[in-house]
Amino acid sequence: MRKDLRNTFALGAALFALTLTTGAAAPSVNPAPEQTRITVYKDPSCGCCKNWIEHLLKHGYRVDAKDTPAMADVKRALGVPEALTSCHTAVVNGYLIEGHVPAADIARLLKQKPKIAGLAVPGMPMGAPGMEGPTSQHYQVLSFDKSGKTKVFATY
Repeated sequence: MRKDLRNTFALGAALFALTLTTGAAAPSVNPAPEQTRITVYKDPSCGCCKNWIEHLLKHGYRVDAKDTPAMADVKRALGVPEALTSCHTAVVNGYLIEGHVPAADIARLLKQKPKIAGLAVPGMPMGAPGMEGPTSQHYQVLSFDKSGKTKVFATY
């Protein structure tokens, strides 16, 4: 009986410690990636879009991929500034994500909740998530507002 009591106490203490370290005692204001659904609009034949989706999945996001050959129409309808376009467009918690934005920057965006329209990595820079290869180039993640005004959000 005493051993059972010790085991129950140990289990309770472990759960309490887990709660303290993970914040599980109260609902999180900022959703964990595995609770966050990202809708990705992409061309059905684009390999780098599939690679970027794998990057998101690897970082715990839930992805709802929508294949469409009319990406220009999707970008225009969602309000992606033409100067910032890349191959795929995503929507997460009301923000636009254009191109090969790293999952860590999406997490930072969702945590900070700035008053912007979204993030973009214009073009398709080598070395960005989904564009891995033998070479890498420096690139920037830009934040943008509804008027298209940009600021540097991150540099790689």
